[in-house]
Amino acid sequence: MDTDRVNAADPLDVDVEFLTADLRSELLRRWNDPQRRYHNETHLRAVLRAIDALEADGESFDGTAVRLAVWCHTAEFDPTESENNEKSAVWVERKLDPAAPVEEVARLVRLMGGHRVEAGDLNGSVLSDADLVVLGSDPETYDAYTHDVRHEYAHVAGERFIAGRIAALEGLLERRSVYLTRAGRDAWERQAHANLNRELGLLRAGLGED
Repeated sequence: MDTDRVNAADPLDVDVEFLTADLRSELLRRWNDPQRRYHNETHLRAVLRAIDALEADGESFDGTAVRLAVWCHTAEFDPTESENNEKSAVWVERKLDPAAPVEEVARLVRLMGGHRVEAGDLNGSVLSDADLVVLGSDPETYDAYTHDVRHEYAHVAGERFIAGRIAALEGLLERRSVYLTRAGRDAWERQAHANLNRELGLLRAGLGED
Protein backbone atom coordinates (compact mmCIF):
# COMPACT_ATOMS: atom_id res chain seq x y z
CA MET A 1 0.00 0.00 0.00
CA ASP A 2 1.43 3.38 -1.03
CA THR A 3 -0.12 5.79 1.46
CA ASP A 4 1.24 8.91 -0.22
CA ARG A 5 -0.12 8.10 -3.67
CA VAL A 6 -3.59 6.82 -2.90
CA ASN A 7 -5.00 10.31 -3.31
CA ALA A 8 -2.86 12.97 -4.95
CA ALA A 9 -5.23 15.75 -3.85
CA ASP A 10 -4.70 17.44 -0.51
CA PRO A 11 -7.07 15.50 1.80
CA LEU A 12 -7.80 18.71 3.68
CA ASP A 13 -9.59 19.94 0.56
CA VAL A 14 -11.71 16.82 0.02
CA ASP A 15 -15.41 17.22 0.79
CA VAL A 16 -16.71 15.33 3.81
CA GLU A 17 -20.44 15.22 4.40
CA PHE A 18 -21.50 17.49 7.29
CA LEU A 19 -18.08 19.17 7.40
CA THR A 20 -19.26 22.64 6.46
CA ALA A 21 -16.95 25.40 5.31
CA ASP A 22 -17.30 27.16 8.65
CA LEU A 23 -16.64 24.00 10.64
CA ARG A 24 -13.63 23.14 8.46
CA SER A 25 -12.19 26.63 9.00
CA GLU A 26 -12.69 26.47 12.75
CA LEU A 27 -11.08 23.05 12.98
CA LEU A 28 -8.10 24.08 10.85
CA ARG A 29 -7.58 27.06 13.12
CA ARG A 30 -7.53 24.68 16.08
CA TRP A 31 -5.20 22.21 14.34
CA ASN A 32 -2.79 25.07 13.61
CA ASP A 33 -2.58 26.29 17.20
CA PRO A 34 1.11 27.16 17.83
CA GLN A 35 1.35 24.86 20.87
CA ARG A 36 0.77 21.84 18.62
CA ARG A 37 4.01 20.38 17.32
CA TYR A 38 2.72 16.90 16.50
CA HIS A 39 -1.08 17.10 16.79
CA ASN A 40 -1.22 19.66 14.01
CA GLU A 41 -2.30 19.98 10.39
CA THR A 42 0.50 17.67 9.24
CA HIS A 43 -0.84 14.90 11.48
CA LEU A 44 -4.41 15.54 10.32
CA ARG A 45 -3.34 15.26 6.70
CA ALA A 46 -1.37 12.05 7.32
CA VAL A 47 -4.29 10.37 9.10
CA LEU A 48 -6.74 11.31 6.34
CA ARG A 49 -4.33 9.90 3.73
CA ALA A 50 -4.07 6.69 5.77
CA ILE A 51 -7.87 6.44 5.85
CA ASP A 52 -7.90 6.74 2.06
CA ALA A 53 -5.21 4.07 1.79
CA LEU A 54 -7.06 1.61 4.02
CA GLU A 55 -10.26 2.20 2.05
CA ALA A 56 -8.46 1.68 -1.26
CA ASP A 57 -7.02 -1.58 0.08
CA GLY A 58 -10.47 -2.98 0.76
CA GLU A 59 -11.27 -2.15 4.39
CA SER A 60 -14.99 -1.59 5.04
CA PHE A 61 -16.14 1.22 7.32
CA ASP A 62 -18.40 4.25 7.54
CA GLY A 63 -16.31 6.77 5.63
CA THR A 64 -18.31 9.80 6.74
CA ALA A 65 -18.23 9.00 10.46
CA VAL A 66 -14.58 8.01 10.45
CA ARG A 67 -13.41 11.04 8.48
CA LEU A 68 -15.42 13.38 10.69
CA ALA A 69 -13.81 11.70 13.70
CA VAL A 70 -10.36 12.28 12.19
CA TRP A 71 -11.08 15.98 11.75
CA CYS A 72 -12.49 16.28 15.28
CA HIS A 73 -10.41 13.88 17.38
CA THR A 74 -8.30 16.65 18.91
CA ALA A 75 -10.67 19.56 18.40
CA GLU A 76 -9.83 20.36 22.00
CA PHE A 77 -6.13 19.93 22.76
CA ASP A 78 -4.00 21.01 25.68
CA PRO A 79 -0.87 18.90 26.24
CA THR A 80 -1.01 19.68 29.96
CA GLU A 81 -4.48 18.14 30.26
CA SER A 82 -5.54 14.46 30.22
CA GLU A 83 -9.15 14.79 29.04
CA ASN A 84 -8.60 16.05 25.50
CA ASN A 85 -10.56 13.26 23.82
CA GLU A 86 -13.52 13.62 26.16
CA LYS A 87 -13.56 17.37 25.66
CA SER A 88 -13.28 16.89 21.91
CA ALA A 89 -16.20 14.45 21.94
CA VAL A 90 -18.32 16.98 23.84
CA TRP A 91 -17.29 19.57 21.24
CA VAL A 92 -18.51 17.19 18.52
CA GLU A 93 -21.85 16.74 20.27
CA ARG A 94 -22.24 20.49 20.48
CA LYS A 95 -20.98 21.51 17.04
CA LEU A 96 -21.97 18.85 14.51
CA ASP A 97 -25.24 19.07 12.60
CA PRO A 98 -27.79 16.83 14.38
CA ALA A 99 -28.37 15.12 11.02
CA ALA A 100 -24.76 13.91 11.08
CA PRO A 101 -23.76 10.62 12.76
CA VAL A 102 -22.98 12.60 15.91
CA GLU A 103 -23.18 9.71 18.37
CA GLU A 104 -20.79 7.55 16.33
CA VAL A 105 -18.33 10.37 15.71
CA ALA A 106 -18.26 11.22 19.42
CA ARG A 107 -17.77 7.54 20.30
CA LEU A 108 -14.84 7.28 17.92
CA VAL A 109 -13.25 10.45 19.27
CA ARG A 110 -13.50 9.08 22.82
CA LEU A 111 -12.01 5.80 21.61
CA MET A 112 -8.82 7.57 20.55
CA GLY A 113 -8.03 8.34 24.17
CA GLY A 114 -6.45 4.91 24.56
CA HIS A 115 -6.95 3.12 21.23
CA ARG A 116 -8.93 0.44 23.06
CA VAL A 117 -10.96 -1.02 20.21
CA GLU A 118 -13.30 -3.95 20.66
CA ALA A 119 -13.21 -6.89 18.25
CA GLY A 120 -15.54 -6.31 15.32
CA ASP A 121 -15.45 -2.51 15.59
CA LEU A 122 -14.66 -1.73 11.96
CA ASN A 123 -14.85 2.03 12.31
CA GLY A 124 -12.72 2.01 15.43
CA SER A 125 -10.13 -0.31 13.91
CA VAL A 126 -9.68 1.83 10.80
CA LEU A 127 -9.49 5.06 12.80
CA SER A 128 -7.01 3.58 15.29
CA ASP A 129 -4.76 2.25 12.53
CA ALA A 130 -4.81 5.53 10.62
CA ASP A 131 -4.05 7.54 13.76
CA LEU A 132 -1.02 5.29 14.42
CA VAL A 133 0.24 5.32 10.83
CA VAL A 134 3.31 7.34 11.85
CA LEU A 135 4.57 4.36 13.85
CA GLY A 136 5.05 2.46 10.60
CA SER A 137 6.70 5.33 8.74
CA ASP A 138 10.32 5.54 7.56
CA PRO A 139 12.88 6.11 10.37
CA GLU A 140 13.42 9.78 9.55
CA THR A 141 9.69 10.55 9.75
CA TYR A 142 9.39 8.50 12.92
CA ASP A 143 12.27 10.36 14.56
CA ALA A 144 10.67 13.71 13.65
CA TYR A 145 7.44 12.47 15.27
CA THR A 146 9.19 11.53 18.53
CA HIS A 147 10.93 14.91 18.59
CA ASP A 148 7.64 16.74 18.07
CA VAL A 149 5.87 14.71 20.75
CA ARG A 150 8.63 15.50 23.22
CA HIS A 151 8.30 19.19 22.36
CA GLU A 152 4.53 19.08 22.98
CA TYR A 153 5.15 17.54 26.39
CA ALA A 154 8.09 19.73 27.33
CA HIS A 155 6.31 20.49 30.61
CA VAL A 156 6.89 16.87 31.72
CA ALA A 157 10.23 16.33 33.46
CA GLY A 158 12.81 14.23 31.62
CA GLU A 159 12.84 10.96 33.60
CA ARG A 160 9.08 11.08 34.09
CA PHE A 161 8.54 11.55 30.36
CA ILE A 162 10.94 8.73 29.50
CA ALA A 163 9.29 6.33 31.97
CA GLY A 164 5.86 7.15 30.55
CA ARG A 165 7.06 6.81 27.00
CA ILE A 166 8.67 3.43 27.74
CA ALA A 167 5.41 2.20 29.25
CA ALA A 168 3.47 3.38 26.19
CA LEU A 169 5.86 1.70 23.75
CA GLU A 170 5.90 -1.53 25.71
CA GLY A 171 2.13 -1.52 25.72
CA LEU A 172 2.04 -1.22 21.94
CA LEU A 173 4.60 -3.99 21.48
CA GLU A 174 2.74 -6.31 23.85
CA ARG A 175 -0.39 -6.14 21.72
CA ARG A 176 -1.08 -9.02 19.38
CA SER A 177 -0.41 -6.49 16.64
CA VAL A 178 -0.04 -2.71 16.56
CA TYR A 179 -2.55 -2.47 13.72
CA LEU A 180 -6.02 -3.93 13.84
CA THR A 181 -6.94 -4.12 10.16
CA ARG A 182 -5.50 -6.58 7.66
CA ALA A 183 -4.44 -3.74 5.37
CA GLY A 184 -2.77 -1.86 8.21
CA ARG A 185 -0.82 -4.91 9.34
CA ASP A 186 0.31 -5.68 5.81
CA ALA A 187 1.46 -2.13 5.16
CA TRP A 188 2.90 -0.88 8.44
CA GLU A 189 3.33 -3.60 11.10
CA ARG A 190 6.92 -4.67 10.40
CA GLN A 191 8.27 -1.12 10.19
CA ALA A 192 6.32 -0.11 13.29
CA HIS A 193 7.98 -2.86 15.32
CA ALA A 194 11.41 -1.80 14.04
CA ASN A 195 10.76 1.84 14.97
CA LEU A 196 9.25 1.08 18.37
CA ASN A 197 12.01 -1.32 19.37
CA ARG A 198 14.71 1.11 18.24
CA GLU A 199 13.21 3.97 20.27
CA LEU A 200 12.66 1.70 23.25
CA GLY A 201 16.32 0.69 23.21
CA LEU A 202 17.43 4.32 23.15
CA LEU A 203 15.10 5.28 25.99
CA ARG A 204 16.18 2.36 28.16
CA ALA A 205 19.81 3.23 27.55
CA GLY A 206 19.07 6.77 28.62
CA LEU A 207 17.70 5.51 31.92
CA GLY A 208 20.68 3.21 32.39
CA GLU A 209 18.62 0.02 32.10
CA ASP A 210 20.35 -3.22 31.21
